[in-house]
Amino acid sequence: MLPLARALRSLGPAAAAREGPLLAWLSSARSASSSAPPEYEMPSVTWGVIQGRKERLVSRVLALDFLRSAGVSDPAGELEAFELPSSLEVLQERLDFLLRLGLSTDDLSNYPLLLACSLRKNVIPVLSYLEKLGVTRARLAAFVRAYPACLHASVAVDLSPVVKALRGLDVDRQDIPRVLERYPDVLGLKPDGTISTSVAYLVGIVGVAPRDIGPMVTHYPFFLGMRVGTTIKPFCDYITSLGLPMRILARILEKRPYILGYDLEETVKPNVDALLSFGIQKEALPLVIAQYPSILGLPLKAKLAAQQYFFNLKLQIDPDGFARAVEKLPQLVSLNQNVILKPVEFLRGRGISNEDVARMVVRCPQILLLRIELMKNSLYFFKSEMKRPMSELLEYPEYFTYSLESRIKPRYMRVTSKGIRCSLDWFLNCSDLRFEERMRGDFIEGDAPGPSFTMGGKLQMPGSQLVSDDDNEDTDDEVLYRRTVML
Repeated sequence: MLPLARALRSLGPAAAAREGPLLAWLSSARSASSSAPPEYEMPSVTWGVIQGRKERLVSRVLALDFLRSAGVSDPAGELEAFELPSSLEVLQERLDFLLRLGLSTDDLSNYPLLLACSLRKNVIPVLSYLEKLGVTRARLAAFVRAYPACLHASVAVDLSPVVKALRGLDVDRQDIPRVLERYPDVLGLKPDGTISTSVAYLVGIVGVAPRDIGPMVTHYPFFLGMRVGTTIKPFCDYITSLGLPMRILARILEKRPYILGYDLEETVKPNVDALLSFGIQKEALPLVIAQYPSILGLPLKAKLAAQQYFFNLKLQIDPDGFARAVEKLPQLVSLNQNVILKPVEFLRGRGISNEDVARMVVRCPQILLLRIELMKNSLYFFKSEMKRPMSELLEYPEYFTYSLESRIKPRYMRVTSKGIRCSLDWFLNCSDLRFEERMRGDFIEGDAPGPSFTMGGKLQMPGSQLVSDDDNEDTDDEVLYRRTVML
């Protein structure tokens, strides 16, 4: 780009177009008005001339009167501490520029210090840099409105180091505009201050994988401005005090960094207390949080009260049964009641009593998430091909959660071909490897207590003769990690 002095001396849109895209755009906006003054002019020669105390006071009074007449107020007196141009022409030029950018007089009244920014030294270089990074012209006004202090910054000293720090965190170049538009205040942070300390704590202490910091910043850049001592560490300490292992918390933060934004005292702790007050067992809290981290930031008490009343009224499930269902599927608190009723009405319409349907929901609340068409197909196969008594289905409602084509049919055909009579749990609720071992076995072991069905992770298998010694040595943390690995 040519020196800005030449751009400011240019009198027509054609000359401004040669100086750069931002100046060309502003030039075209001004040339649209026939009564508009020339595109850019050098500031008045009175700007910068040494004035006496009396002259400065008179110039300030004239400048403030001019701004008030233009609709810009300064109720807090912020401009009193800043030097304003002694020439009203320069002030008019700044005002016109900012208004053409898309700001309103109300925006300028909310942050009148914008009028203390030099066009040549601050405004045009900053806006040009933002446009170069990828912030669209249509979004420049919104960006300045969200973070007006950016126009006071130096591109080389303040803005460029922050952008380099973001790139150093593996934020893709094309994602930089998105990060800046979502969190413009990031440009006011120090790369070797809050940014580095928050990232260092999450990686070094919590255990977040360094390769995931970039996607975390892209999805939720606000954590870069959070202080470790007052926000991040207290949040992590509290969550782990509930029994959630630190490495599970790290995996959650990698996918859902927004939970760091939940207020610990105002939201998180009251929500945990609400879960306990509605009958959720304290031992189940880690699994509830691991399956549905967003539950920490919901208006939870009201949601729990509404859903508990609905389950009691429409599904005939008592508060204790509701609590057990929430432990297995915490997403129930946010599930639409019309969605819940559809599978319930389907089961009732097939001759299953209300009491049996209630027991099925408490045992396997995941059936409330299923599509009715899939349930119809599975039930038809159960009745027409398997010809098993309905009592087996009532005892094992998890049957509906398995794929008919990829699991139920092929495994049933294998079991039938070998003449094996077994429960639904025995041939459905096991891995492919375990199923093959059972098919190759010389004997059929008796039914053991089935695994607990948990939404969002692998099944926790109880102890049995076929579990290896290595599996028996798993710690509780490792079991919980396997159950939440599919978050």
